[in-house]
Amino acid sequence: MTSTAAPLDVLLLPTWLVPVEPAGVVLKDHGLGIRDGRIAFIGPRAEALKLAASEVRELPGMLLSPGLINAHGHAAMSLFRGLADDLPLMTWLEKHIWPAEAKWVDEAFVRDGTDLAIAEQLKGGITCFSDMYFYPKVASDCVHNSGMRAQIAIPILDFPIPGASTPDEALRQGIELFGDLKHHPRIKVTFGPHAPYTVSDENLEKIRVIAEELDASIHMHVHETAFEVQQAVEQTGERPLARLGRLGLLGPRFQAVHMTQISEDDLALLVESNTSIIHCPESNLKLASGFCPVERLWQAGVNVAIGTDGAASNNDLDLLGETRTAAMLAKAVAGSATALDAHRALRMATLNGARAMGLESEIGSLEVGKAADIVAFDLSGLAQQPIYDPVSQLIYATGRDCVKHLWVAGKQLLDDRQLTRMDEQQLTATAIAWGQRISGHSE
Repeated sequence: MTSTAAPLDVLLLPTWLVPVEPAGVVLKDHGLGIRDGRIAFIGPRAEALKLAASEVRELPGMLLSPGLINAHGHAAMSLFRGLADDLPLMTWLEKHIWPAEAKWVDEAFVRDGTDLAIAEQLKGGITCFSDMYFYPKVASDCVHNSGMRAQIAIPILDFPIPGASTPDEALRQGIELFGDLKHHPRIKVTFGPHAPYTVSDENLEKIRVIAEELDASIHMHVHETAFEVQQAVEQTGERPLARLGRLGLLGPRFQAVHMTQISEDDLALLVESNTSIIHCPESNLKLASGFCPVERLWQAGVNVAIGTDGAASNNDLDLLGETRTAAMLAKAVAGSATALDAHRALRMATLNGARAMGLESEIGSLEVGKAADIVAFDLSGLAQQPIYDPVSQLIYATGRDCVKHLWVAGKQLLDDRQLTRMDEQQLTATAIAWGQRISGHSE
């Protein structure tokens, strides 16, 4: 880079820089330059200091990594956080969550719940999230206004849902929103059939045709529990994943969420179709849904990303904590202490999420030319010392309260733990008011 180039908008000078691609690399005393929302320079500190920059930020004791990518969640459900805990999945859904949704979910609920989720995620180092919930247009407006990046999955079920009385209406709304946001720099619209047991073959066929025409992704809960698979086999003689394969839905644009049950045939289907899996370990643990065999998938070459699921079943949107749980759980499930090491766990929470969403050329790693979606973790605290491998310390010894700064497309949305565009006190007050309304009427 010559001195004649336009000055950088900002030059970041952390102690460590972890690009994620190439894999396993930690750059010490390097700088990263941002220009026009993109990464314009990565190189040794001495070289970086020769460049003209409008702003220079020294970040001592900090690790710079790609922003975390939360590949599955239901943002507005943050307002149901802790509403119905310690229950099995179908009881939780049918007796508590679905009735609460029928009673409370409207545009205001989705707006306030999504804003709450966005703020929590930004403070936790998440720069991009996947959302699958009702009133997707409202959620997309929240994302647009916040400066964050997101994939909005249009929920489709065989029965009426808040905001869409039929599956066809939901699809029409989805196609319209896809068209409206096609050129949005930070929002990608996908189709979200809820699960194999709530969407018929006929509607899945429609979704497949539309997704192919628009080159859109499909995001769906699949094989969440053993019960789901067993029930499908008893009723139809076919495992849900095999059914999706027969209907032509699987492929590089398909995101299979949960996948706690994987037979040899399932694995072959996943590998052959190049389907991505979104692993949500804490929600699966809490609902006793089962364990996704992450190491087996990884060794087979399947792309595995990570998601928090909704705060109603997790109960936080803490992707760093989720990644730590994923790394620990992978070892227990594989019976191997070398399964999902810290560097691969970080890759799962960044580049693999980008790949699942079809955004790997844009985000997920720190590379020149990519969007500047970046998080700075402060590793200078007592609980992180001494530091032998900063990535190990990040995954195994660091909580999300160490997230210090965060940028999306070069815009700083978190500065020294403070949200720059959102009013945290107001968000908290709004959430408390919703909680009082919901609990006051739940008798």
